[in-house]
Amino acid sequence: MALVHGWLKIPFWQRVAGGFVLGALAGWLMGPAAQTWFGPLGTVYVNLIKMIAIPLVFFAVVSAVGSLAGQRSIAGLAGRTFLWFAITAVLAVLVGLAAGWLFKPGLGVDAASLRVAENYRPREVPGPLDVLVNIVPENPFRALAALGAGRTGDGQSIIVPSNFTILQVIFFAGLIGFALVRLGEKTVGLRSLFEQARELMIQVTRFVLEATPLGTFGLIAALVGSYGFGQLVPLGKFVIALYAACAFQIVVVYSGLLLAHGLNPLRFFRGAAPAMQVGFVASSSFAALPLSLSSATHNLGVDKDYASFAVPLGASIKMDGCGAIYPALAAMFIAQFMGIELSAGQYVLIALASVLGSFGTAGVPGTAVIMATVVISAAGLPLEAIGILYAIDRILDMMRTMTNVTGQVLVPVLVGRETGLLDRAVYEQASSNLGLDEGPDAGRG
Repeated sequence: MALVHGWLKIPFWQRVAGGFVLGALAGWLMGPAAQTWFGPLGTVYVNLIKMIAIPLVFFAVVSAVGSLAGQRSIAGLAGRTFLWFAITAVLAVLVGLAAGWLFKPGLGVDAASLRVAENYRPREVPGPLDVLVNIVPENPFRALAALGAGRTGDGQSIIVPSNFTILQVIFFAGLIGFALVRLGEKTVGLRSLFEQARELMIQVTRFVLEATPLGTFGLIAALVGSYGFGQLVPLGKFVIALYAACAFQIVVVYSGLLLAHGLNPLRFFRGAAPAMQVGFVASSSFAALPLSLSSATHNLGVDKDYASFAVPLGASIKMDGCGAIYPALAAMFIAQFMGIELSAGQYVLIALASVLGSFGTAGVPGTAVIMATVVISAAGLPLEAIGILYAIDRILDMMRTMTNVTGQVLVPVLVGRETGLLDRAVYEQASSNLGLDEGPDAGRG
């Protein structure tokens, strides 16, 4: 027990960072064999996170809506949340365009690089109307099983990808929450049961998150061992441009918004660090969702009921890295690579397509590539060249996802500050731990 207690005393971010460094070292030393030996550790960890995400979101949203509906205007909170989603997305697009103009990543790339993407095939992109219609699940139990069903605009049946079903789960859970409130005193016991179920899932989440350092080790070892650095050389300038743009969005843009709200950015990054780390190594907002929720409430003091609504919603449709910065930068890369001079109208189209399209396709696996396809098509640029970037997408996705996750935690903090749903005392004492060794009430905002 003393050993376990000592392990828990080490800040969570240090444990994860240690797994990252050791994993990179193991991957470098073992090469491709690291995928065989350590890859399963990462796979099991990601599966554990996905296992708890759907029930955690379901019970959290039901309980949150049941609580919020009797106290405040949910429409008002939702409106503020969507407004900040849009504002930060616009800023992210501008950052992506600026990075493309500054770094000019498409100049000097050898056309032979196209050979590394021979297996790339553009995916079919669902229309915005299809996305809106399919938020309402035909079968809520399919959505809870992370397998959504829906229909296209012409009536054809489709299977909605698993990440998208988070929106379906939120819709169904929200409907149940409103019904509990409408029934009033008749459902007091049931509301209490949902609250207890949420606390149960929070405790299960703590158990699972203790595997994060080990999962990080496996994911990074497999990535470094199987990927190597050879493919980064011809496209190194694009990698640098994307990482610089995402870093600017996180460090400068987000910090500026926090300062404008009278909040210390260093406190925010300390509190959000666990979710940011997992987003980086797992390259999945969905996988980082439990940590994002815990970081927002336990570390940063966001009201638990509001966070239970806003954070899962953000994990589904708020993608500053994948849906805004990357498509804008990719469009400029292709224009430079193909020797095309972009007009002012094309820049406007790139910006509009990046901001609006991200809300419609962010829940689909392979979001960034699909979003880039949408933006490139809107700007009238050749789609074939996107295959060059597809070859290094895994490396790019790490930084894109960390940006996504940071924004998904940021917006609830900003809205919480504006509406009195942020506990300043908790925020000012922000910790990088998540109370994983505490009792069942730990993690409350």
